[in-house]
Amino acid sequence: MGYDIVITTDRTMMSNHHGKEFLGFLATGPAIGVPEKLWMWLAAPKPRVDEEGRPIEAPYGLRKIEAKLIDAGYRVAIIDPDHIGRYLDTMKVLLIGHHDFFAYCPPSSEWWMIVGKEPVNRVSFRNFMESPVIRKAKEKGVKIIVGGPAAWQWLWELGSWRKWGVDTVVDGEAERVIVDLVEKALNNEPLPDYIYVGPYDSPSIDEIPVIKGASVNGLVEIMRGCPRGCKFCSVTLRPLRFIPLDKILEEIKVNLSHGVKGVILHSEDVLLYGGDGVKPKPEPLLKLHNEVRKLVPGELAWSHVSLAAVKYAEEKHRLVSRIMDIVLMEQSFIGVEVGIETGSPRLAKIIMPAKSAPYPPEQWPDIVEDAFRIMHENSIVPAATIILGLPEERPEDVVATIELLDRLKPYRSIIVPMFFVPMGALKNRDWFRRTGLRSEHVELMMKTLDHALYWAQDIMNKFYLKEPYLMPVRIGLKLFLSYVKWKIRKYKPIIETMIRH
Repeated sequence: MGYDIVITTDRTMMSNHHGKEFLGFLATGPAIGVPEKLWMWLAAPKPRVDEEGRPIEAPYGLRKIEAKLIDAGYRVAIIDPDHIGRYLDTMKVLLIGHHDFFAYCPPSSEWWMIVGKEPVNRVSFRNFMESPVIRKAKEKGVKIIVGGPAAWQWLWELGSWRKWGVDTVVDGEAERVIVDLVEKALNNEPLPDYIYVGPYDSPSIDEIPVIKGASVNGLVEIMRGCPRGCKFCSVTLRPLRFIPLDKILEEIKVNLSHGVKGVILHSEDVLLYGGDGVKPKPEPLLKLHNEVRKLVPGELAWSHVSLAAVKYAEEKHRLVSRIMDIVLMEQSFIGVEVGIETGSPRLAKIIMPAKSAPYPPEQWPDIVEDAFRIMHENSIVPAATIILGLPEERPEDVVATIELLDRLKPYRSIIVPMFFVPMGALKNRDWFRRTGLRSEHVELMMKTLDHALYWAQDIMNKFYLKEPYLMPVRIGLKLFLSYVKWKIRKYKPIIETMIRH
């Protein structure tokens, strides 16, 4: 069977990362200490595909676009990048999505600037776009439409846009515009170079389709948008919408029917599902987790939570503990991404005044520590971010963040520093570059690295990569950690001397 419309992406995205979502983050860095092929295998092994080259699991955003076009009656499928050449005779439109096309998002951009070597996601995407099959598709007149969370990056890569023959870039949630755009492409009508889908054009709940095939590691969206309004984030520009529970469960059943055993509940703040603004409510969250656990005997995970929501939910309703009583019936821990961003109340008040809500930003360091303690006590392992070079940042703000890191040392976590990237309401500000690093920044980065190395071995020993089939991955990561420790021992005295002077 041929397809008029093929949806795909490069290998760093088209993978289930050995069933461990966190391993996918290795693709945001360059190959360090190991050959690039081994690094790619650790980060993004090839997925299982069916006889038509369709991956059993595919990125969730691509699944949404696929579902929208199937519902509209088109012949469309997500195809693994190694198999799209089979459809050159039928394909008229090629849709490509990505989270980080050119490695301009954090932490890719930070790795690139510090190490001076291109991250593997940038290399992989470039190799894909310059592959013979993409060149052949353009020779045949195939229209190429790209989109996804990193669509904005094409505005910084106009040369590649033209060189690779990209016809249209869709920036924003695409469900409302993709059917008309594809119809124009199929009819060989002129296409716009760029489409920006603003907050007022975002799809309603009724316009967001249910996925038809399995998503990578069972990821399922429970809400869109975020009410916190952090100035550095583009998600806060989108309206807040809660996905109905019946749709969430329907998508989980789709994943289970394709052999995916776990689920990742995706939201910018899982604890705000069904909430009252920035205040978590027990009833919708407990119902959600109870219903999900009835369906899913395997691993249940969260994508993101806010630290203020963790503190409020536990202290007001003992809600984190109650949810974890449900989650830990079938597993030993849960991982989640959180944002610290700064330890400075002054800077928090300027850049992210609602991130601490319902508490005042003046209490931000205490909120962070309280949330980390709550997560530690409830077997939640956070992967946290800190942003260096935020607009309005002063040396004393970085010192405040260093002091907060000392307070967080007793709590099991991974903390990653990232360079500021101009996005959201701050998209017109300048990037933070390596040349802007001060001694305080270097000290902070060393502190986060010490913290990560302190806890990484504990996390692996107690929780992570325990499955027998993942033993080679476990060995590979341990070798990488040993390499990092060796490098640190070698260069740390030099770096400490630089900090003192």
